[in-house]
Amino acid sequence: MELNPVTSLEWLDCDIISRLGVAAILGLVLGLDREWRGHAAGMRTHGLICVSAAAMVVSIMALYHQLDGPRMDPLRLFEAAGAFIGIIGAGLIVFSKGQLHNLTTAAHLWLATMVGIACGAAQWPLVAILTVVSLIMITVLRVAEDKFGKEDRNIARWIGRSPDEAGQPRCVAPLLGQPGGHIIGLPPVTAIVAPEI
Repeated sequence: MELNPVTSLEWLDCDIISRLGVAAILGLVLGLDREWRGHAAGMRTHGLICVSAAAMVVSIMALYHQLDGPRMDPLRLFEAAGAFIGIIGAGLIVFSKGQLHNLTTAAHLWLATMVGIACGAAQWPLVAILTVVSLIMITVLRVAEDKFGKEDRNIARWIGRSPDEAGQPRCVAPLLGQPGGHIIGLPPVTAIVAPEI
């Protein structure tokens, strides 16, 4: 059996350490939000996925240059990474009580994979842009989403917390009797959609 040439430990240089180190640190930073909010995939998962993707790229690039490059297709790396993260993401996503959970976490793992791939390829401008954009999306946009909310969240909050003039919870029966009014969700999470007036 013919194998590729052995890579000696001298090959362990600053370039590899920086690629894998930056991937590990950024993976941990990206996972901080998920960890802080108590989601299934936190800092360790994001860090491991990010550094694994970087290591995969470094290994593929080294093998491409060691072996007969034109016979190889290093872009298959994206197929492998997509399949792997797809399996993990599918395991994370749960449909429970009429709501979808962990979808953002699964998408976040795909982002950590892409940051890792970019780190492994030493595409530092792409790494910087991905990191900044993702941190803005998981922090600033969460604040905006919490403040403005989605329509069904606001309706559920209105029904659950907004008393009428007498201090009693609002009666939702009149909303259901009008054309276009219906219930969304299953107990215990239920929202009433009021007809457009």
